[in-house]
Amino acid sequence: MMNSAMAVLCALRSARADISKIFSAQPTQFLHCSGVRLMAADKELLLKLRKRTGYSFTNCKKALERFSSDLQQAEAWLHEQAQKEGWSKASKLQGRKTKDGLIGLLQDGSSAVLVEVNCETDFVARNIKFQQLVQQAAIATMAHCHSKRPNTVDYAKNSLTTEEITQLKTSLDSCPLADQLALAIGNLGENMTIRRAAWVAVPSDWYIGTYVHGTLPAVSPTLTKMTFGKYGAFVIYRPLEQNSKVNLSELGRRLGQHIVGMTPLSVGSMEDPPGDDAETKMLAQPFLLDPGTTVGQFLYTSGVLLLDFIRYECGEATEMAENV
Repeated sequence: MMNSAMAVLCALRSARADISKIFSAQPTQFLHCSGVRLMAADKELLLKLRKRTGYSFTNCKKALERFSSDLQQAEAWLHEQAQKEGWSKASKLQGRKTKDGLIGLLQDGSSAVLVEVNCETDFVARNIKFQQLVQQAAIATMAHCHSKRPNTVDYAKNSLTTEEITQLKTSLDSCPLADQLALAIGNLGENMTIRRAAWVAVPSDWYIGTYVHGTLPAVSPTLTKMTFGKYGAFVIYRPLEQNSKVNLSELGRRLGQHIVGMTPLSVGSMEDPPGDDAETKMLAQPFLLDPGTTVGQFLYTSGVLLLDFIRYECGEATEMAENV
């Protein structure tokens, strides 16, 4: 009897120990599953923050930890830190020469914009963040153009200095371009300058011809409306006859090529005598695509009146640049 009772007691103790193991293991198992879900959620937030801001995984992880995975606060903090770092770098790099960069051209119907943004090397000029800065400068200038465009039957043209353009607001959180410039300097580690911008607006029955030389391909689908290069020009003209059979868009492109290649300084007059390659009045210059005739003669036979033009060359010395 004693042996039988002892055997039953041992069996009960063994069963109790097994049950205890099962229940003690369950919280660990549940905690493990919860931890996996938590880690997956954190990873998803990290990837989302990285995609939205472009900052390193280390900085994004630090921001999420700082604000207990609050995405909005983390993003705002990252921008704030990047801006501080950018302004600091901008101050340190201020004296370094910015002879490279890009001309950006943006056209929107009867308005067009040229901007020049400079950096130190061609390597940075090909970077998407630099091209996005050029795009923001062009978009801000276009918005300024639309706000200033007079309701007249004539065309309007204006230029902006570095100080004027960097105070324009961008489409990114309505920040001034100066802030976007600081962020780009902080991200890319080179000195940069938003040097100048120009815009034109014409009546609906007039034309703006555009041309960019040394064109760089846009490195992102978001930049497809922009044209980037080392030289840029636009020209304002209108047909003298409503039923002109001339391809006016192609004519504008050819005039833009001439302006980039021949570097005229003024329009001149149809009364000016034909000049040689040293001539600076556009209408008297030999036409780049047909040197046997002048630009004035080419336009006369095409039935087109040339009104004005603007030419930009990246890094060129200009009176405007000297005054900034």
